Amino acid sequence: MKKKTSFQCTECGFETPRWMGKCPECGAWNTMVEVMPSLSDSTPKPYKQRGGMGNTAAPLKDIESGVQAYVPSGLDELDRVLGGGIVEGALILVGGDPGIGKSTLLLQVCEHLSRTGKRVLYVSGEESARQIKLRAQRLGAQDSELIVLTENAMDQVEEKLNAIQPEFCVIDSIQTMYRPEMGSAPGSVSQVRESAALLMRYAKTTGCAIFLVGHVTKEGSLAGPRVLEHIVDVVLYFEGDHQHEYRLLRAVKNRFGSVNELGIFEMTGTGMKAVLNASETLLSQRAKGASGSCVFCGLEGSRPMLVDIQALVTQSFMAVPRRTVDGMDSSRVMLLLAVMEKRARLKMFNRDAYINVAGGLTISEPAADLAFCMAVASSYADKPVPAEWAVMGEVGLAGEVRAIPQLERRAAECRRLGFTHILCPRDSARHLRAPEGVQLHGVDTVAQAMAVLDLLPDS
Repeated sequence: MKKKTSFQCTECGFETPRWMGKCPECGAWNTMVEVMPSLSDSTPKPYKQRGGMGNTAAPLKDIESGVQAYVPSGLDELDRVLGGGIVEGALILVGGDPGIGKSTLLLQVCEHLSRTGKRVLYVSGEESARQIKLRAQRLGAQDSELIVLTENAMDQVEEKLNAIQPEFCVIDSIQTMYRPEMGSAPGSVSQVRESAALLMRYAKTTGCAIFLVGHVTKEGSLAGPRVLEHIVDVVLYFEGDHQHEYRLLRAVKNRFGSVNELGIFEMTGTGMKAVLNASETLLSQRAKGASGSCVFCGLEGSRPMLVDIQALVTQSFMAVPRRTVDGMDSSRVMLLLAVMEKRARLKMFNRDAYINVAGGLTISEPAADLAFCMAVASSYADKPVPAEWAVMGEVGLAGEVRAIPQLERRAAECRRLGFTHILCPRDSARHLRAPEGVQLHGVDTVAQAMAVLDLLPDS
């Protein structure tokens, strides 16, 4: 009897008997792949869904809340992103580009936990034990009590988990794991979903905290079904450019803390090192006295961070001037350039504009609008912004400068780094007592801000 094939969406798992260019369930394009069953229709499938956790229902008032305990991971930046540390029974998904440092980071965490007396299991479905040993030697963890298992069959992994009963576990990676009783290949939607569900049940019933390493697609999203991100408690993205030594760790989902926190690491020959003083690091190579550079204090979660916003405005010899943006929303940049031309009399219609946020960071908050405008005005007039000035504020379409939140924390960070003047919205400055040694300069419009910094065009 001829085996029947079906087509399955790699994003949501929707199945259909015929191929479609667009998935009718999630709307994704070109995600339908052919699935060939390994068993004929006349043969009953041995796979059967396992039972639940066996818990009984209870009134909410009778459930003991307890105290949420956090276990330090050994890396302060990772603890910051996680909300204080690793939570017992948490299922944490870490995604990132190949070679970005996911395995290195988690091996460092495992080495620290095992050194503190914790029982830790590292399961690898991609590397051999020898490869893991070589990486551990590079990290200085070759004498660790860490338990290593090279296996990708989930029934064998589950058997070892029950035998070893670890307190912490790493699965590297979830896309290589498979259930032998299922006919689909490793990495398919059904295999990833069922493997993650098995690990979720084990984590919740035993209290073992499990890290899952996840691959990403060429679009930058986590590979596998979208339900994978719903199953886990925490989703972390490891970002960075291979040409830079800094790596950024962001939380896009966190049931135990804020999702706005950012961790910064430096990739070295001996592993990942936490960057505790991010502001000083990002401004260490700033070109002082050069036009087109303006310092802005942004907020990443609870952390204030000083960054250098750079702009280069040059005469254009093309019919349509070029606009190149790196580190900011390009549509927001186009809007602000239009505001500068209309409200500040900058003739941008015949000039190219190149925008960059130094250090590889991405700024999304509107509080950076005024700093961007001053960087553009500085490059346009070829006059530098004074080195002791920091600029922050939101800019509206009428050229007005609007209030921004948590100016007090931003001002304190500026003072710590030696900035003595802050250009900010007048409404925010009116309700804030300036830190000692710092002078606040409140403005109402972009034109006023340019006048304060002596950046107004001559004509």
